[in-house]
Amino acid sequence: MSPTPDLTSLTQLTDRPRIWACGISRLSDLFLDIAAEYNDRAELRVITRGFEDVVREIDGAGAQRPDVVVAGGSNGAYLKPRLSLPVVVINPTGFDVMHALARARRSVSDTRQTVALVMHGDTPDEVRRFAAAYNMDVVFGAYASRQDAESCVLDLRDRGVGVVVGPGLVTDLAAQAGMNAVFLYSRDSVRAAFDTALEVVQATRRESQRRQRLDNLLQHLRDGVVALDAQGRVEAINERLATALGIDARQAAGQPLLSLAPNLLGLLPDTDGDTLGTVRGVNYVIHRGPLTSTGAGGAAGTEDGTVFTFQESRAVERLDRTLRSRQRPQQFSARYRLDDLVGESAPMERVRTLVRRYAKSDATVLVLGESGTGKEMVAQSMHELSARRDFPFVAINCGAFPEALLESELFGYEEGAFTGARKGGKAGLIEAAHRGTLFLDEIGEMPLPLQSRLLRVLQEREVVRLGSTEPTRVDIRVVAATHRALTDAVEAGSFRADLYYRLNILSIALPPLRERADDILPLAAELLVQAARREPRLLLRIADTDEAAHLLADIAGPLQSYTWPGNVRELQSVIERIAVELADTEDGGAITQDVLRMIAPEVFAQPARGKTGALTLRERSRGVEAEEIRAALAAHDGDRDAVCAALGISKTTLWRRLQAG
Repeated sequence: MSPTPDLTSLTQLTDRPRIWACGISRLSDLFLDIAAEYNDRAELRVITRGFEDVVREIDGAGAQRPDVVVAGGSNGAYLKPRLSLPVVVINPTGFDVMHALARARRSVSDTRQTVALVMHGDTPDEVRRFAAAYNMDVVFGAYASRQDAESCVLDLRDRGVGVVVGPGLVTDLAAQAGMNAVFLYSRDSVRAAFDTALEVVQATRRESQRRQRLDNLLQHLRDGVVALDAQGRVEAINERLATALGIDARQAAGQPLLSLAPNLLGLLPDTDGDTLGTVRGVNYVIHRGPLTSTGAGGAAGTEDGTVFTFQESRAVERLDRTLRSRQRPQQFSARYRLDDLVGESAPMERVRTLVRRYAKSDATVLVLGESGTGKEMVAQSMHELSARRDFPFVAINCGAFPEALLESELFGYEEGAFTGARKGGKAGLIEAAHRGTLFLDEIGEMPLPLQSRLLRVLQEREVVRLGSTEPTRVDIRVVAATHRALTDAVEAGSFRADLYYRLNILSIALPPLRERADDILPLAAELLVQAARREPRLLLRIADTDEAAHLLADIAGPLQSYTWPGNVRELQSVIERIAVELADTEDGGAITQDVLRMIAPEVFAQPARGKTGALTLRERSRGVEAEEIRAALAAHDGDRDAVCAALGISKTTLWRRLQAG
């Protein structure tokens, strides 16, 4: 019992090239003699037929069709135009011809008899020169078909030719006519044909694999692609584009593209480049490029076709958004974290709680507070805790620009939108904040005409540059801040009510520094440490907040009793003066009240009425009410409706009491 071949052996057998050697009479015998030499390299089959019989045999072979056919001269010439697979024609070598003519001359008994050489097609010039060089009396004959061969042989017989040299068909006809015949082909010429056939199969398979890989690549492209020849016929098309056009990709090859998809008429660009077009309701960016063939020696060839790519405009928009989101300039980064908000007082703990809660949402936030209370720090902290932390934090002060400049900074502009506009245009800060956070500081100072444009951005999440009609989609989270009572501005007509309600979805009220006196000393110590880091002379003296607090211990009372109308910003300026004084002090002692009185006399000045402990009864009442409202908000997790119901007040009253307190 023979052993079962392993999978490798089976694969090798299956992958062997299939060669059909087609010939009759003597050529088929020669094929059979040599076939065994190629058993390990090819699946070689000898077909003892020729011409139309071979065509019918191959057409009926189905999956067992050969990879290549080997045949003699006339048979090969007949098969080449009739088969869709390679045909290798056996070509006799010069040695074959010389050897066959020598054998023919030796076989002639009568020296007066002539030898004839009959070949398919024209006799090569080198054969004629060979015969002339050796003074061989040779009659040359040629044929193109079987009928030509019969006529040629009979004519040679009538002319008294004794021996005919030729391929199998000629030698068989000569024998039938009673003439001597010498077979032209040798084993070497047949082996050379078989070797050529193997090389052809290998090259064909490599090309097929290459085309298959290219086709796989084409099919896996996210865009639609079609390659056309110089006449506009489809050479290759991927399934994505065929589906988009509503055609069958398998039936498209060789067909004019515009006949298959007449809806492309007028859409395809006439020159290389991009254009926009709509196909079956879908918008595409259509790109045209040349297909060139490689010239001799790998040199650049000539254009002999065109390739079109169809990219959905939605994909282009997504790519544009991704690119914009990755272009994150350094100035569009948040610097502050929640830990940077110094203070352990109840109002600051409430602020931290709201920041953490609101960071989980994408809803618009309105940050309220006096100047210097840290509104931007809160906005940056919220950004850093949100899912948008890896994207830009873009801040703009709406009160720091003239109206025209603020409009161009926010919304951007197209080239030529106004005199002095940058070539190529410029993206505005709203676009720069794509996928990140846009912080609008001093929103109450925004001019009315721009408020309506901002309202559309908040509602539609798209921005139109100056000088453009095309909107650009943006994905932003908006945080606005103000020190003004926007409800008063709404009543006065200087702020749009609809914009106010769009901004005031979530809100955080920052307490002024005078309402959290316990935080003043820790905050002053932290500010002094920061100032020491900028002053080399203080680096060794103030390493942490404990050392800083020790140096400020003597002035804690005045610092805590002062009203700080400028809030943290004013405190920071006073601490900067203290840092300079400490840097110039050689004894290294703490700062005294006398020194503080000298460098910051305002801390000891009599406070204005209504700003310190000398509050009016009405002001103290408002402060108590504001604290009660904040406590109620904390108890109801920021639910304003619930707070209003519990306290029996309207939302407008709630807002005003918070602002007044």
